[in-house]
Amino acid sequence: MARDVRVRAVGWSASLAAVCAVVMVLSAGIGPVRIAPMTVAQIVLDALPWLAFEVPHQATVIVQQVRMPRIALAAVVGFALATAGVVMQGFFRNPMADPSIVGVSSGAAVGAVASIALPALPFGIGLQAAAFVGAVIAAFGVYLIATEGGRTPVATLLLAGVAVQTFLGAIISFLLLQTDESLNRAVFWLMGHLHDASWGDVRATLLVLPPTFLVLLVYAQDLNVLLLGEEDAHSLGIEVERTKRVLLALASLVTAAAVAVSGVIGFVGLVVPHMMRLVVGPDHRVLLPASAFGGAAFLVLTDTVARSGSAELPVGIVTAAVGAPFFIYLLRTREVRRL
Repeated sequence: MARDVRVRAVGWSASLAAVCAVVMVLSAGIGPVRIAPMTVAQIVLDALPWLAFEVPHQATVIVQQVRMPRIALAAVVGFALATAGVVMQGFFRNPMADPSIVGVSSGAAVGAVASIALPALPFGIGLQAAAFVGAVIAAFGVYLIATEGGRTPVATLLLAGVAVQTFLGAIISFLLLQTDESLNRAVFWLMGHLHDASWGDVRATLLVLPPTFLVLLVYAQDLNVLLLGEEDAHSLGIEVERTKRVLLALASLVTAAAVAVSGVIGFVGLVVPHMMRLVVGPDHRVLLPASAFGGAAFLVLTDTVARSGSAELPVGIVTAAVGAPFFIYLLRTREVRRL
């Protein structure tokens, strides 16, 4: 049985990783200067030290320095948000849960808007660092509020998250009133964007994502057991409170790393896990990696749409425009059920 699960997990992960790679190659060819997919593939492979292809210099500069950093960041952020979405939906046993449910996105927004609106922050930290710190503090604060006597009831955690998000929303509104010529920049960040992506952003996110994702994979079976309820999970040998702390901390950390470099991008962590659950089933040992690669492909695709029009849109607008109707369709067809 365990071997069958591993085979399914590897098979779906490899298939969706291949789909993501194809979407990235196709996306890199789309723009004011069209580049053939085969040329893009050769440019990407030419960056490897043991391969060499004859490729046009102009196309190489466009792909490697202009388009691919943004595409790679979209893939990494989509991977992170979908991963966090799967964990949060399983953790709360609620199909409406998403990565922002414990205030991570709101905390990041406070940090980012504060770095824009205020003349100087302590220690000279920039926008992305401020967003990351704000996200981590918000998640930790929600956990402290909801924890009593060493236990953290899921219902209390959910309510604490709602209360903290509301409070942080008020702070964001106040900070926006303090901005002048920087208002557009703050609003643009809040909409979610990948406009100024760089390889440095990708590397910074990858410092957090791979190790946390691997630990979450280890806890995938425990997440399956938690779906039975905390009492049943405890009777089956799961250290419930410790497992909840680990899952919450890692999901919050992954979300914080993504939001810090991309702004608030909604619906990826909500819709993609549902899409993958319909295809691969509810077993988190398969669902977690499948959703991660599915999220990467989804955000690359939606960001391609966002930057392909006559006027570039924040990718958060496109994910909401695509995600909301799809989620309504799932609701109407009763495909969204209690986990």
